[in-house]
Amino acid sequence: MTQIFDGRTAIITGAGKGIGRATATLLAARGAQVVAIARTASDLDSLAAETGARTILADLADTSAAREAMREAGPADFLVNCAGTNVLESVLDMTEAGYDAVLGINLRAPLICAQEFARMRIAAGGGGAIVNVTSIAGHRGFQDHMCYAASKAGLEGATRVMARELGPHGIRVNAVAPTITLTELAAAAWSDPAKSGPMMVRHPVGRFAQVEDVAATIAMLLSDDSGMVTGAVLPVDGGFLSV
Repeated sequence: MTQIFDGRTAIITGAGKGIGRATATLLAARGAQVVAIARTASDLDSLAAETGARTILADLADTSAAREAMREAGPADFLVNCAGTNVLESVLDMTEAGYDAVLGINLRAPLICAQEFARMRIAAGGGGAIVNVTSIAGHRGFQDHMCYAASKAGLEGATRVMARELGPHGIRVNAVAPTITLTELAAAAWSDPAKSGPMMVRHPVGRFAQVEDVAATIAMLLSDDSGMVTGAVLPVDGGFLSV
């Protein structure tokens, strides 16, 4: 595999599972030194054994822990904000606890991580790239996704502000908005054709995303081939949002 990230360092949050883990694996295979942040020690241990990643155990819901983890990660060339969570609550049933859990991880944490990353990049002379992982849920109204949708739409708005303010420092900031992505948990949740069928027909490519699909798009946005791309939100959705 082409070592297009040789000599570069990438910090990846939520690297223990799902899209974050697939991204860590791909970037390491392409030559990057990966610094993986996650909150489950066993996930980090297995990732380190598989990829040689440097690992940091942290719960990014804790703002102090998030800042400390980023500072421990040290200066890097790239940041991928993958950490995410969801609490299924309707508009009428939304709770403060659910709001705090979802917005804390999905929105506040990536803003803190991006801030710390940008400060380090600017101190080092600028340059670098950030990719934030959002969701098609920020574009369409899905049942019981009140706080999740707000967090992902908010992160897309913040991505545009980051691109504007950090661009003069040579830091590019983009987002990817995946459709249903078949992590282990999602694969089980969408295994029933009665549930998956109506959603599947809204995907022109005829399938949901694999974690590797999203990881490859993230790698593209980090690469020098995307040097003129910033402030973009790129759907990884098999055409879902276009039809």
